[in-house]
Amino acid sequence: QVQLAESGGGLVQAGDSLRLSCAASGLTFSRRSAGWFRQVPGKEREFVAGISWSGGQIYYADSVKGRFTISRDNAKKMVYLQMNSLKPEDTAFYYCAAYRLVLASGPVSFLPLEYDSWGQGTQVTVSS
Repeated sequence: QVQLAESGGGLVQAGDSLRLSCAASGLTFSRRSAGWFRQVPGKEREFVAGISWSGGQIYYADSVKGRFTISRDNAKKMVYLQMNSLKPEDTAFYYCAAYRLVLASGPVSFLPLEYDSWGQGTQVTVSS
């Protein structure tokens, strides 16, 4: 099992930037894909960005493509989400997650149910 802890959320204005960090513990994190998801009250958790365990595959939701960048540092057991040109519709609780399988091949999953380790989340609020 992997333990995750997000940080870096906050209140910003539209057009600003934020960098979310996800600190992981556990022996297998560096061999698991990781993803960032977000959720607003009353809506389902949605995929934002995902990165394979090697960093060789990266995927983004269409809504954030070109504005957000996911990266990871396996030596430090960290995953990051750089968010630029933030919009009010980016307001949500952001979660870091680790994929349920080790050394998985194929595309990074978009489905929350495919991830079995989650952080407690961090709030991002973008004012207009």
